[in-house]
Amino acid sequence: MMILIGLLVTLFGFVISVLSLTLTSSVGGRLVIVLLGIAVSLFGIMGLLNKHYLKNAIWKKG
Repeated sequence: MMILIGLLVTLFGFVISVLSLTLTSSVGGRLVIVLLGIAVSLFGIMGLLNKHYLKNAIWKKG
């Protein structure tokens, strides 16, 4: 379940970045929205997916 949530959050961050093209026409506004999308994607990858994989790491099995 945690993998699915992590993938959805990562995909949502990508969608935020792509939608910045339609949300505003100013370069500064697009930059802020893209940085927000990147932050959401990184949270999905490093915060959710990585935590799940480290919990089930192969070197922890014994």
